[in-house]
Amino acid sequence: MAEKIALCEAGAVAPGQMVRFEPAGADPVLLINDAGSFRLIDDDCTHAIASLAEGRLEGHIIFCPLHGGSFDIRTGKAKSLPCKQALGTYPVSVENGIVYLG
Repeated sequence: MAEKIALCEAGAVAPGQMVRFEPAGADPVLLINDAGSFRLIDDDCTHAIASLAEGRLEGHIIFCPLHGGSFDIRTGKAKSLPCKQALGTYPVSVENGIVYLG
């Protein structure tokens, strides 16, 4: 994705919260407010089709709601079985109070 895509106002996602977005022409992504820093990762678990938006976040680790596998939201790296493949991570920026993909 070469252009920036506006996702939401920065204040709409409080620290510790996450919101799923479906940008036009792209797979669903999950925006996470990590103690004031925004992280953007694939929403779909790499082990089985499940939305990570329905999982739970503990610190920097997100747990899949289906089988309990986990990922590091900072790197996308799989942290526990049955997950083995990393999630995609994406650049995110905040400009004038708006969170952008790209």
